[in-house]
Amino acid sequence: KEYLVEKYGEDAVEKGGLSVLTTLNWDWQAKAEELVKKFAEENEKKFNATNAGLVATDPKTGQILAMVGSRDYFLKPLPSGCNPGINCRFDPEVNVALTRRQPGSAFKPFVYATAFEKGYGPETAIFDLPTEFNPLCDTAGKTTSPLIKDEDCYHPGNYDEKFIGPVTLRQAIGQSRNVPSARLLYLAGVEDSIRTAEAAGITSLADRSRFGLSLVLGGAEVQLLEMTSAFGVFATEGILNPHNAILAVEAKGQILEETRTDPRQVIDTEVARIINDVLSDDDARIPVFQPHGSLWLPDRPVAAKTGTTQEFRDAWTIGYTPSL
Repeated sequence: KEYLVEKYGEDAVEKGGLSVLTTLNWDWQAKAEELVKKFAEENEKKFNATNAGLVATDPKTGQILAMVGSRDYFLKPLPSGCNPGINCRFDPEVNVALTRRQPGSAFKPFVYATAFEKGYGPETAIFDLPTEFNPLCDTAGKTTSPLIKDEDCYHPGNYDEKFIGPVTLRQAIGQSRNVPSARLLYLAGVEDSIRTAEAAGITSLADRSRFGLSLVLGGAEVQLLEMTSAFGVFATEGILNPHNAILAVEAKGQILEETRTDPRQVIDTEVARIINDVLSDDDARIPVFQPHGSLWLPDRPVAAKTGTTQEFRDAWTIGYTPSL
């Protein structure tokens, strides 16, 4: 509705008799709403997580097949003394699918794709060792210069709080190891990695001055909708079909607009195939993730990447096949 009002005006939307055909798969949308509500309630009890969102797109067309931005849009805040088990810690009317949040390690595939395009390969070895990336800091993470503060030092840890020495890039992304990924971003280049993400449809990285090596660990804010669409570029072997929600708009028998696909090759085909291969390699996730876990499907190959932000404030999972 916001899109229609912006394009045609409030009067046309309220009184113009517009007939709008959307891309939503009604059955999938109903299922998505059911799943988000069910697991958001479970996650609140288990992890103190209050809200959730889900987006599903068709990477071959960019069509949004399901989009859920809140576990219950119609849940109203209690006026006072609210019950934490209901909704006093989140606004149900915030659309999580369109809100900019930090993606954690879910951003890593764009950095790895940039490195693969520059000639690094999945079997390239890189060190997973304690590393201080700021040259003005010592190995203990303390500043050696009056020009910066200790908090400007940068020495990321890993999800499992371990360092395992030399690893291949396949293992590094499969196990979502942070130190090798920060090293790889240094080699691939922050600017070039941002260009890769933008080519895939991420639009929130314009202020380059904000981003350093923490970019690979999800230091930028992105939309779930754009991230889902961008991962679709890997699913189509490098071709971007921009996400869309409306197939056609008619009024009084006249077609006002029709959505046509505008496919563009934005990532090299072979690079996309390498990303698909490493993100669907169940063995490469061991030992951080168990074999045949929740990122694996028994009846078809599926690529997947998780992301967790600092202090577990946000958790992401993005998975894809060639068709979803």
